[in-house]
Amino acid sequence: MAMPEKTAPNARISVLRPPADPARPRARHIGVFAGFLLLVVVPLALAAWYLVTIAADQFASTVGFSVRKEEAATPIELFGGIADVASTGSSDSDILYEFISSQEMVEVLQTRIDLTALFSKPARDPIFAYDTTGTIEDLQDYWNRMVRVTYDTSTELIEVRVLAFSPEDARTIATGIFDESARLIDDLSAIAQEDAIAFAKDELERAVERLKLAREAMTAFRSRTQIVDPTADLQGQMGLLSTLEQQLAEALISADLLRESTRSNDPRITQADRRIAVIEARIDDERRKLGVGGAGDAGDDYATVLAEFERLAVDRQFAEQAYTAALVTYDQALAEARRKSRYLAAYIRPTLAEASKYPKTFELLGVLAFLSIALWGISVLVFYSIRDRR
Repeated sequence: MAMPEKTAPNARISVLRPPADPARPRARHIGVFAGFLLLVVVPLALAAWYLVTIAADQFASTVGFSVRKEEAATPIELFGGIADVASTGSSDSDILYEFISSQEMVEVLQTRIDLTALFSKPARDPIFAYDTTGTIEDLQDYWNRMVRVTYDTSTELIEVRVLAFSPEDARTIATGIFDESARLIDDLSAIAQEDAIAFAKDELERAVERLKLAREAMTAFRSRTQIVDPTADLQGQMGLLSTLEQQLAEALISADLLRESTRSNDPRITQADRRIAVIEARIDDERRKLGVGGAGDAGDDYATVLAEFERLAVDRQFAEQAYTAALVTYDQALAEARRKSRYLAAYIRPTLAEASKYPKTFELLGVLAFLSIALWGISVLVFYSIRDRR
C-alpha cells in the first residue's frame, strides 16, 4: 500500500489568478495628451517657426555715462573761504534715469531721427516691429521694450542698451539718447546757475541798502553831536579831568601851606580858596559831561553819546561785513556761471554691433516652454481634482 507524500510544514500554497486585461486608453488619457499637444507642442512649434523664419534680427548698441561735477575751488573761495554757491538736492543721475524712459525723450527723438520709421522697418514682423498707426503712448511703451536703462545707485553710472533692426539705427538712437541727456544736464546746470546769480544779486542789493542806511545813521549822529569819534574825544576829556584833579590837589596843598605860615586874613588865602572853588566847579562840569556824577541832561552826557556811537558803529561794521560776504558770493556766482561745473561724461561711447544677438530664440523658447508646461500641468491637476470630487 503506497504511503501518501508528506508536505513540508512551512510550505505555502500559491493561488494563481487570471491575468489582468490589457490597459486601454480612456477618454481622459486622450484628453490629457491632446491638451499637451495643444498647450505645449503647438505653441512651441509656432514660436520656433516664427522666431527662425519671420522674426527680424535685432542689433544692440550700448552707451554708458555719468554726471561729473567740477569740484575745483575758485580764487574767491580760496581768498574768502566762502562755500559753494549752488548745491543740488537730488542726484542728476536720478533725473537722467527717469528722463530716458519718459515721453519727452521719445517725442524729442521722434522729431529728431523719426523713431517710427526706424522701429517699423521689418514689414513682415508684426510682433517685434512697431505699428506705425500707434499713438505717442504706444510709441513710449514700445520704446521701453527696445531701450533698457541700467542705473547703479552706488556709483551713479548709467548704462543704456538700445535695440534696433540695423546696427546703424541702434547706434543712431544711442547717440541721440546721449546728446539729449547732455542737453538736459546743461539745462539743469544753467537753471541752477541763474538761480544762484539771482539770489546772490538780491542779497547784494539788500546788503548795499543796509550799509547805506548804517552810514547815513552815523553821519546824522556826527552832525547832531558835532563829534566825529566820541572815543577819541572821551580820551581827551578824561585827560582834561585828570589834569584838573591834579591842579586841584596842588591848589589844596598850597592853601594848606599858606594857612600854616600866614595870618588868617592874608589875601593870598582868599585867592587860593577862589582858585580851588573854580577848579572844583570845572571838575563838576566835566564829570557831568562824562556822565559820572552830578545832575544834568542825560542826553548830553558822554555815557549816552558813547553808547549810541557804539551801537551805530556795530551796525555799520556788521553791514560792511554782510556787504563784503554778499559781494564775494555774487562774484563767485558769476565765476561759476562762466565755467561748466556739471557735464555728462561717457565711459562707453555708442557701440556699433557686428552680429545680431536678439531676439534670443532659445531663451524665449525656454520661457515659453516653462509657461506652457506649467499651464498644461495646472489644467491636468484641476481636471483630476474635479473628477475625484464626483
